[in-house]
Amino acid sequence: MSVKILSSTLAGLDSFCRDPLAALHQADNGTLAVLQDNAPAFYALTPQRLAALLALEAAARQPSDVALDDTLFQPDSAALAIPAGKFAMYQGWQPDSDFQRQAAIWGVALSEPVTPAELATFVAYWQAEGRPFHHVQWQQKLARSVQMHRAGNGGQPKRDITRIDNTDYDIPDGFRGE
Repeated sequence: MSVKILSSTLAGLDSFCRDPLAALHQADNGTLAVLQDNAPAFYALTPQRLAALLALEAAARQPSDVALDDTLFQPDSAALAIPAGKFAMYQGWQPDSDFQRQAAIWGVALSEPVTPAELATFVAYWQAEGRPFHHVQWQQKLARSVQMHRAGNGGQPKRDITRIDNTDYDIPDGFRGE
């Protein structure tokens, strides 16, 4: 059995019991490991070494002038909403707030943010598939999906056919009806 000895000065129990003060005065740094059967039985310290160790402990307990930002200890609620590891697509999944910037890094330049309709279509498709991917992989899939979807429409989101435009009913000069 191996034992870690925490002092560079060693003494046997019998020799320590014969003259403890002499053994302590010979100890490096005021610390002595007392061995019995080649294993540490106890450690002995000089009063100076004990005072130095207690001062170090007291200094460690003193308040620090370093102030940490409280946000380091309060996790961001958005970060908690993202499952760790791989997960299957679920209703309510959202890409990160800087999704357009990330998509550009991945080589997919999106001129406009993802519309709710594009996101809903993506989520519905992959929710039915049930395949697990990491959050970043889901975002990359969304970026490519939106890119392919918009490519057929000049890079813009698809028009909403239920939207009614404000048509100008004025007839220009030179046309019938005037």
